[in-house]
Order: sequence, then C-alpha cells, then structure tokens
Amino acid sequence: MILDVLGLAAGLALILVSAELFTNGVEWLGHRLNLAEGAVGSVLAAVGTALPETMVPIVAILLVRGGSSDEVGIGSILGAPFMLSTLAMAVTGLAALGYRRRRSQGSRISINRKVLRRDLTYFLIMFSLSVFVGIVHFPGYHVVVPLTLVGGYVIYLYLNLSEAGEIGGDLSPLRLHALLTRLFLRAEQGEERHAFHARRHKHAHRTPRLRMIGSQVTLALVGILAGARVFVHGVEAGSVALGLDPLVISLILVPIATELPEKFNSVIWMRQGKDTLALGNITGAMVFQSSFPVTVGVAFTEWRLVAPPGEPQAALYASAVALISGAVLLLLSQRRVGGHARTQIHPSVLVGGALLYLVFVALVFWV
Repeated sequence: MILDVLGLAAGLALILVSAELFTNGVEWLGHRLNLAEGAVGSVLAAVGTALPETMVPIVAILLVRGGSSDEVGIGSILGAPFMLSTLAMAVTGLAALGYRRRRSQGSRISINRKVLRRDLTYFLIMFSLSVFVGIVHFPGYHVVVPLTLVGGYVIYLYLNLSEAGEIGGDLSPLRLHALLTRLFLRAEQGEERHAFHARRHKHAHRTPRLRMIGSQVTLALVGILAGARVFVHGVEAGSVALGLDPLVISLILVPIATELPEKFNSVIWMRQGKDTLALGNITGAMVFQSSFPVTVGVAFTEWRLVAPPGEPQAALYASAVALISGAVLLLLSQRRVGGHARTQIHPSVLVGGALLYLVFVALVFWV
C-alpha cells in the first residue's frame, strides 16, 4: 500500500513538472510559428496532452484484444470527453477563482469567442454522430463514420492553423534555455559580478532556437506520458481492490488520471490570465477525443453503447452529460463582450461541471 501511494505521488509530481515545461515550450513554439492563440491552445497543447488518454483505448482495442478489452477501450474513449467537459472544466473554473487576485481580469474568464464556438460546435457535431451510431447501427457504419470524423478533424485543423496571430501576454523564458544558460554561461575575465548577472539574464531571455523549443516540448511530453502511466497503474490497482466493473473503471477512474495533463496546463494558463489558452486546451482536446479515438472504437469494435436490460447505462449517461455540458457552454458563448471578438463566462458555470459529474455517478450507482 505504501508503494502504491508513493507511486501515485511520483506520477503526479512528474505530470506537474512536465505540464509546466510543456505549457512554456508550446507557447514559444506557437510564437515562433506565428500561430494564433486558438491554434496553440486547441491544437498544439490539446493534441499533445491528449496522448496519454488516447493511448489507453488504442492499446486496449488494437493490441490486447479479448476479455473485457473492448469495454475498457470504449469506456476510455467516452470517458475522455465526459471528464473534460465536467471535472476539467470545474478545475479550470476553480483556478480562475483561486488566482483572481493575481489575474489582471480578476475572476472573470475572458476568451476568444470564435475559438470557443468553433471548438464546441465541432465537438457537439462529431460526438453526437458517435453516440447516434452507438445506438442505431446502419450498413457500412464501420467505414462511413470513421472517414467522416477524420475528415471533419482535418477541416478543423485547417481552420485553426490557417489563422495568423500571436499569443497574448508576456512569454516567460524557455525553461531549458534558461537552465543551460545558468549551467554553461561563465563570466569573462575581469567582468564584474553585476555585469555578468545582467548579461546572463539578457541571454536567458533571448528568443530560443526551434530545436531548443522542440527538445523541451518532446522532453515534457515524455514526462507527461511516463507520469500518467505510473499514475494509471496506481489507479488501476485501487480499482481492482474495489471490484468495480471494467466499463465503469474506464469511464470514471482511468480518465481522471489520464486527463491530469489538460487540467494542470489549464490551471497554469489560468493563473497567468491566458484564458483562451486555458479553455482552448480543454475544448480542443474534446474535439480531438471525439474524432480519432472514436474512429478506432467505431472501426474495430461493435461500438454498442446501450447496455443489456438490468445493467446501468453508464456509456449513455456519460455521453449525455458531455453533450449537455458542451451545449450549455456553446449557448453561453453567444454573449459578446468588447465587440465581436471576445466573450465572458463566469467561473461558477465551469465549476458546475462537477455537479454534472456527481449526477452521472448517482445515475450509475443508484439508478
């Protein structure tokens, strides 16, 4: 038990440190590539940090095969957008409230209206199609639906990456560049101490090279994957001891662990007042999770979301909650602030995602 607790703590610590490195590196990558904040948050950050939870269903469905692997895979696929639209949103809202004194905009969440509406619209369309085909099968759905989802995501990528712009706010020095500067930059002969410190500070704040940025992002992703794997093993050990159903485990426990990267990245950006990056990191991951992982599930499993009579409809409940949460946020995004570019959402709306999560738990265990 002590080893399990230490493993959970080590995995969590590794994810936290790696998430900080990743957010710092991906901001610089977006800056060097002249990408808009929507592309950085909804594509680069979202896809990068979605790797842990994406690997779980792929391994379960394509590599393990047999036993309850399909149930685990389907539960993980549906659990990702469900967890993002509830607990991840709640954590982000709590971060806005907790850091309100150090944020220039206070507790108000001000985001790019266009980015939020595009993410949520694509998510609702693609995820609704996935849920529909899980209830009503039609001839050729194993091929038609995956092609539709992949094609939709390609269009989504084009719309995001074709926009020019830049990330708002100041960029902190690239962590890897600053570390190497501190380790290897030495004072010149006869150079005074204060002059050396000033030169080292200036060198650390220079625009880093792309290969340096890429190295930090890659290192951070490896750390996120390793930390998530350690954490997932700890969660799975606990779930086996509790004797829970594989589908319920994959819907509730596994996504909590594998969604940690999105939560921590969003908290970091929320603390810095970069609300579009913080929320786009989550909504962009929702779009990604409703396309590629679902494609694997529809193409290589029976993709039946309706449970037999007498069993809890966990898959349908999770899907309904995710769609309701996305629809509410899309409705609230219609409000315009400061012209047509931005909209504001009160943190309590995001914190309400935790209530939807509790509703799901109640439906699964008590209905």
